[in-house]
Order: sequence, then structure tokens, then C-alpha cells
Amino acid sequence: MALSVPKAPGVAQMLKDGARMYSGLEEAVYRNISACKEFAQTMRSAYGPNGMNKMIINHIEKQFVTSDAGTIMRELDVEHPAAKLIVMASQMQDAEVGDGTNFVVVLAGALLESAEELLRLGITTAEIADGYEKALEKALEILPKLVCHKIEDYRDVNKVKDVLRTTIMSKQYGQEDFLNDLVSKACVSILPDEGTFNVDNIRICKILGSGLPKSEVVRGMVFKRFVEGDVTFAEKAKIAIFSCPVDIIQTETKGTVLIKSADELMKFSSGEESLLENQIKAIADAGVKVIVAGGKVGDMALHFLNKYGLMAVRLNSKFDLRRLSRSVNATVLPRITTPSQEELGYCDKVCIEELGDTTIVAFRNEGKDSRIATVVIRGATDNFMDDIERALDDAVNSFKCLTRDGRYLPGAGATEIELATQLSAYADTLPGLEQYSVRKFANALEVFPKALAENSGFNGTEAVNLLYLAHNSESGKNIGFDIEAETASTIDAAKAKLFDLYQGKFWGLKYAVGAATTILKVDQIIMAKRAGGPKPRQAAGSDDES
Repeated sequence: MALSVPKAPGVAQMLKDGARMYSGLEEAVYRNISACKEFAQTMRSAYGPNGMNKMIINHIEKQFVTSDAGTIMRELDVEHPAAKLIVMASQMQDAEVGDGTNFVVVLAGALLESAEELLRLGITTAEIADGYEKALEKALEILPKLVCHKIEDYRDVNKVKDVLRTTIMSKQYGQEDFLNDLVSKACVSILPDEGTFNVDNIRICKILGSGLPKSEVVRGMVFKRFVEGDVTFAEKAKIAIFSCPVDIIQTETKGTVLIKSADELMKFSSGEESLLENQIKAIADAGVKVIVAGGKVGDMALHFLNKYGLMAVRLNSKFDLRRLSRSVNATVLPRITTPSQEELGYCDKVCIEELGDTTIVAFRNEGKDSRIATVVIRGATDNFMDDIERALDDAVNSFKCLTRDGRYLPGAGATEIELATQLSAYADTLPGLEQYSVRKFANALEVFPKALAENSGFNGTEAVNLLYLAHNSESGKNIGFDIEAETASTIDAAKAKLFDLYQGKFWGLKYAVGAATTILKVDQIIMAKRAGGPKPRQAAGSDDES
């Protein structure tokens, strides 16, 4: 009989064999901080317009080359529980604002790095967390006073261009003016008179070939497909959309037909044909010029569609069907029936176009009631077009935020240094141990201008010193770091139109501090043994060998 080894007293004796437990500062807190620091430093080199790209090959061997933090984290599949908390905070930022994911990761990492120094000085995690929360409260109080620009009329394309430029510049430096022009026109063109702006109404279609300058905005929708029949063009067209196949309808139950003669066989097949012809003729008589189907278009149905001059387009995705119905203001019908006038959609032009060697079907609506716009991106590689799509996606989300709150803060690290200056002064007024945490919070904010400078090839410390010098004057609160200068120098971010979204900074600070304080308050990590793992090997000479 195998010898039973007693377990160590404490929590370990309550857990299954193979479970692991880490506790205390050395085992739990410092390990968590170390993992988060490494993760934040990886993301920090991708921060800003000159941030480096990361090449990631995910679990299905798909390759990504990007500096977009959201994509990097999504494809990395982070396993460490503490680093996962930062990823979750960043995902919340993405859901709330749609931009600033890297801001959350870098700030949370810098706060934890500063906390490690305080812990080694003997300050407890609870005091550090309290100090960070107090600093956050003060920072959110200061933030509205730093607003340097506000948009009242977000239907003015030129005003929208001024504020979206920085968002695109941080992802596609050098291409920002052209892309800004595309996305601003697309967003303003479909802005509803009432109700909120829907991000899903800006579609992106990527077509390989040519170059980025050949990209364009289409009022309506574009699909990389070919039409089913011979008709390839329809103007001022009424559109019927069906979610089912356009074919001879199969009955729900199986039946048997007894045919005794050749005449009966001819009548039976012609009966099916005439039924289908009558259905398509009735649809054509209702004024329909284009039929969109969610399933296959049968050969017999195609013959009658060509006979009555109807254009047929097949869409495999039910989501594309819904978006198209929204774009042309039609109702998706579940079976082949004659649609009423209220159920029909309308489109100015439906046509086949060729871009490079790719054939597309374009549903163009030039009128004011166009509800969806598509940005057609051209490029040499799929990776390049994917990166352009991410930049446009961030810009569209920023536009959505500015329709809710049009306030903007100075960019280029100006906001962070001004916050750091004011928080350092605030720390001097605090009597307790929180003052050390507040001061470290202010120091952590320096990481952003430092990262901007280092990623642009300048000395980070010199850049921070220049900014502090400028911000000590009365009129220096909008001064940021100039990444385009030949030597380390500053620039007035407001005059240079380098704006950061107020909502992005507001939520970014909240989520980063929330993640950092949660990680600091962890003093034990208990990892239970996973079910379904390999069974332990039997000891030699055990009584199972009978």
C-alpha cells in the first residue's frame, strides 16, 4: 500500500493535489507587479505616431503587423491573471471610447512600477491604493479646466477634420490628412437629424491593388461579389430583399405524386415553373428592379429574372442583409412573396464596377437620406489595409464620442505634464502617507511624453524637463512635445491642432487606476488544479497491481 504523505497545514490542506498558492509581498504582489511591468513596457514602444509595430502570429497561424494596442492584446491571448486585469481595463476603454487602449496599459504599468518603489520603502499596499484613488479624484477635478477646444457643430466637416486628425496620426503617421478627409466626409454624410450616431453605419471594404490614394467614400454599400443574372445595372431602383433562397419552394413535409402518363409529367413540371414565373412576374409588376437574396438563386428562377429584366444579388451574410436593408430602407422578407410598397427599398444606382481585378456590386445612394457610407480602401497588402482599417475604426469611434461630448484637451503629452505639475503641488498639501502615492502618481504620468520622445528618437528625460520648464509659466499649459523637430523641442498643441478627446483621457485615467489598485490589493494567488489534467502516476509496488 502506497504511503500517504501529509499536506502542509493551512489553506494548502484544503485544496486538491497539484494546487498552487502564493502569498505575501514577495510571492504575490511583486510577482504581479513584475508581470504587469513587462507587459506595459512591451506596449509602451508602440505608443504614439512613431510607435513601433509588433508582429504577432496567433493560434491559427494568422499574422498581424500593427501598433494598435487593442489588436495586439486581443491576439496575444494573455494568460497571467494580473496582466489579464489590465487587458480587461483596456477592453473596457475600447468599449466606452473606442480609442486610448494603449493609454490604459501604459499608465497602469507605470503606476504599478511606482508602487513597487513605495512598497520597498515600507508603505503598505492599502495606503498606496488610497493615495492613487485620491490622486485620481484630484486629476478628474483638474481635467475640465485643461479643455482647450470644443466642437459645437459636429456637422461641419472642416471642424471635424481638425479634431479627428490626431487620432488617425497616432496610427498612420504621414497618411493622416488623406484618411482624415475620407472618414470625416463619411461620418458627417450619414449623421441622422435625430437620434445617435451608429458606428456600425460606417462600413469598410478592402480591395487589394493600386495604392491608398485611390481609396474613396461610397454613399451606400459595397460588396465584393458578382451579380447572379445577366442584368448588371439598375438606376432609381426599387429593391426587394429576401432572407431565403430564390428558387422553387420545397414543401415542409415529403409527399408522393403518382404520375400515370407523359402528359401528367409535363403538366406537373410546367405547374412548378408557372408558379415560380408568376411569383417573379408579380414582383417585377410591383416596380422592383433589384432582388437581393440571402440564399442561392436557382437556375429556373434565374431564367425568369433575366426574362423580366430583374437584377439579382446574393449575400451570404445575414448581417450584410440587415445592413443593406437599413441602407436602402427596406424590410427583409422571410419567403418569396410580392412585397408591398412599404416593404420595398430604394437606391439611386445599383451597378457592377471593377477595381483592379476585383468585381464589386455597389449600392449607391446620393440623396440626403443615405444611412450607411462605405470607405473603399485600396492597398498593396492585406496587412497594410488591415492597419488602415484599425486607424479608421478609431477615428469613427472618436467621432461618435465627440457627438456626445465635444470637449478636447491638448495632445502631445501636454495634458499629462500639466496634470503631473498640479498633482505634485497638491501632494505637498497632504499631511499623511498618501502624499507619497500622489507624488508617484504624478511621476507616472511623465511616462507618456517620455514614450513619445523615445519612440521618436529623442532623450525622454530631456523632453520631460523641457515640458516641465514650459508648464511652470502661466501660459504654458498647452505646451507639448514636438516629434517633428530635429532636436528636442516643444510646441503649442492647441495652435498645432493636436487634440486629445476629453472622454478618452477621463475614462482612461479611471480604468488604469482601477486596474492598478485592484492588482495592488491582491495578497494571495491560489491556483486550483485544472480538471481533466493527466492522472498522477502510480507508485511502483502499489496494491493496484492485483
